[in-house]
Amino acid sequence: MRNIYADNSATTALSPVVLEKMMPYLTDFYGNPSSLYSIGGKAKEAIEKSRENIAKNLGVKNPSEIFFTSGGSESDNWALKGVCRALKSKGKKHIITSKFEHHAILHTCQSLEKEGFEVTYLDVYENGIVHPEDVENAIRDDTAIVSIMYANNEIGTIQPIPEIGAVCKKHGVIFHTDAVQAAGYVKINVEEQNIDMLSMTAHKIHGPKGCGLLYIRKGIKIDNLIDGGAQERNRRAGTENVAGIVGLDAALQLAVDTMDERCAKLIKMRDRLIDGLLKIERSRINGDRVHRLPCNVNMCFEGIEGESLLLKLDLNGISASSGSACTSGSLDPSHVLLAIGLPHEIAHGSMRLSFSAENTEEDIDYILEKVPQIVTYLRAMSPLWEAIKKREAEEKVI
Repeated sequence: MRNIYADNSATTALSPVVLEKMMPYLTDFYGNPSSLYSIGGKAKEAIEKSRENIAKNLGVKNPSEIFFTSGGSESDNWALKGVCRALKSKGKKHIITSKFEHHAILHTCQSLEKEGFEVTYLDVYENGIVHPEDVENAIRDDTAIVSIMYANNEIGTIQPIPEIGAVCKKHGVIFHTDAVQAAGYVKINVEEQNIDMLSMTAHKIHGPKGCGLLYIRKGIKIDNLIDGGAQERNRRAGTENVAGIVGLDAALQLAVDTMDERCAKLIKMRDRLIDGLLKIERSRINGDRVHRLPCNVNMCFEGIEGESLLLKLDLNGISASSGSACTSGSLDPSHVLLAIGLPHEIAHGSMRLSFSAENTEEDIDYILEKVPQIVTYLRAMSPLWEAIKKREAEEKVI
């Protein structure tokens, strides 16, 4: 039996190249970067070199606008809570986001609503794309921030970020994007794409878990999320994760250097898999076919439960998911699939396959062999599928 890891949108394997770059800061240069002695100085030097390199790869003019965090969720929380609380005294109490954001954004918005902020949740339509004109129509005089993810973590749809950013710039509103899924798969330039704030993390691009960043354009007023020390220019207290920061830098550099060739390979595999799976009766691809991440395939199969499908895939050596890893323990249908208009009974039968450059065409062959077999097996035991087929037969008679 083959073993195929196809859940790279949840997390990726640590690259040996990245690990090699990290090791000296786990073994030799382990000193506290705030210390005066030499091994601390080496650690501090590594942090600042990584900050400069990451800034270059994201199109950030001033490296001091990069702030290191523990990952994407912390960065998202800080962006929204920090800006909203800083601007509250100026009467800015309105937030704009979309209905299918990651829960790090949605739950943060819900938390801020309890503090008196108002949130507009924009529709994303059947293809999973936010319309810039909807953003513009939602902006009010008291809008503090707009937060729209760069690419959706479940269905992989890529949003018109430069256009949304231009709308925000026109109205003088801060624009934040959660680029956790997009970084390393699309070309990002915060200056050219009108991005004021950006979140990303290392472990989605073959870097270590526990390290991310928040880009904050100079001049943006933002409260601290963590107090207690002078790290990250007094904005984010806590001894820095030096090895993690070096790993984030190395992972992003590797992703940028290999992007064109890697994404071309992924797109070829993605499209072949989608075309093959769509041959299954009553199957559908979720999200836009063109404006989607190279690595993402999200499908629904009517008449079955997604959990059963994932368990059978695992028994056949295929690691997949039904959506976000952050909600993988939930039996509720995906909020993303409901947001694009799918009924509960169809949304329940979802499967997300997400690939890396380590996957092969042989992996695609194996998945195309096993998924139709599993779907047929599960439908044979499904009362829902029986009801669907009975309804079809009655419609033919009529």
